Amino acid sequence: MPRLFTGIEIPPEIGLALSACRGGLPGARWIDPENYHLTLRFIGDVDGRMADDVCSILGDSRWREPIAVTLDGLDTFGGGKPRAVFVRVSGNGQLTDLQAEQERMMRQIGLAPETRKFTPHVTLARLKNVSPIDVADYMAVRGHFPKLTFTADRFVLYSSRASVGGGPYIIEAAYPFG
Repeated sequence: MPRLFTGIEIPPEIGLALSACRGGLPGARWIDPENYHLTLRFIGDVDGRMADDVCSILGDSRWREPIAVTLDGLDTFGGGKPRAVFVRVSGNGQLTDLQAEQERMMRQIGLAPETRKFTPHVTLARLKNVSPIDVADYMAVRGHFPKLTFTADRFVLYSSRASVGGGPYIIEAAYPFG
């Protein structure tokens, strides 16, 4: 049973730049640069028939134009109990619209609605039992983050198998824009 999600790939040169943020945070599980991505819609564990339906309906996407993506700073999820370090994506209406289209498609084939608010980001590390003080120190040291921009010309359907998060991710299908 595959675990599926849609996303935007991070180009290798951007992944290399992001990898400079690795390290310096005790207890963090750093994502390998080749597994960096921007999740659009988490689908979850599905059976083969649903996986086929997902793959098929995504082919009906009407998205036609490349999307400029700007990564503009480090942040964390979890507030006082941080659980991830990520890179923010600047306000991008195109990503929000693409994600909304995919959300409608997934509901159309019977999947439950996504309950989390869409926050475009690239996860760099997952945190478990990491001191909030260590996270604050890490963020203070890494405070300056140069903007990185790339153009996405497709989205992909990823799968992951028997993992605790962070990859490896496999591209099951690609859906070019235009």
